[in-house]
Amino acid sequence: MARPLVAWLGIAIGLGFCACVTSRATEFIRVEKADEAMGTTFSVVLYGAGRAQLEDAAAAALDEAHRVDQMLSNYLSTSVWNDVNRFAALQPVKVSSEFFQLLSACLDYSLASDGTFDITVGPLMKVWGFYKGEGSLPRKAQIAQVLKQVGYRHVHLDRPSQSVRFDLPGVELDPGGVGKGYAVDRMVDVLRRRGVRFALVSAGGSSIYGMGAPPDDPNGWRVTVRAPQDAHRAAAEVFLKDMSLSTSGSYEKFFWAKGRRYAHIMDPRTGYPARGTASVSVLAPRTIDSEVWAKPYFIRGRGWTTVHRLKDFRVFFCEDTAQQTCNWI
Repeated sequence: MARPLVAWLGIAIGLGFCACVTSRATEFIRVEKADEAMGTTFSVVLYGAGRAQLEDAAAAALDEAHRVDQMLSNYLSTSVWNDVNRFAALQPVKVSSEFFQLLSACLDYSLASDGTFDITVGPLMKVWGFYKGEGSLPRKAQIAQVLKQVGYRHVHLDRPSQSVRFDLPGVELDPGGVGKGYAVDRMVDVLRRRGVRFALVSAGGSSIYGMGAPPDDPNGWRVTVRAPQDAHRAAAEVFLKDMSLSTSGSYEKFFWAKGRRYAHIMDPRTGYPARGTASVSVLAPRTIDSEVWAKPYFIRGRGWTTVHRLKDFRVFFCEDTAQQTCNWI
């Protein structure tokens, strides 16, 4: 069931609409819908001339979020993702062209990020208790054992047969670092095909795409990045116009153990949660890119982020220090 747009999870959406907008705004109808998928709330805000068209487009976009969830979910036993995790170590698993291309892109991300984005991080998320939970401290021996099963080079794609194979038992894909961004991009594509020109699409507030600009602000959709230590304070403000913004923060899911905080953003190279960063927000033309690259930037830190910033990307970096310095780099 659709419900009102939620404002805060990873970042807050500062829509800022009022009754007294410009005369241009009065020519448009506003439609807002939301629904649950991938364990979060997907929401859309649309502007256009016809209510029926907008209502249908919003429903179709949310249906697309559910379709992607059915394909990528590691919680639904019937998903393609789970089929690959169950059988790919036993035999090659034939998948759809869409799934194959997405998984191929994930391996490219892993290579380009020196393994700091790794689609096989699933076993680590489980041993640290972040799969369906808030986390718990594992033993060092458990981490060492699980690390043997982590590594994108264990995943082999065969393009002629369009199949996926693992070269080791226990390898497990995790869609947590890519699924929401991919879903948002697919939703945007649905809206465009249905003639929508102005829309804001959000996956839980942590991955957002602004299409065009809202009627009352030609700069784009105003979005505020929350301060890591205070959900009610903004650390930055951006305007999205045919652009995406994704945030990864250590405040999203974490636990305390032996006087130390452990967050859910895992460094696949060490087997431990990354430290030293409070949050990273990435501005990029595609949401899948902004979501994926937020993790390597978070893990590698400010220095690496400065050197490896990609073309057309902007990165907002908050250090995990007492003063918690935040700025665009």
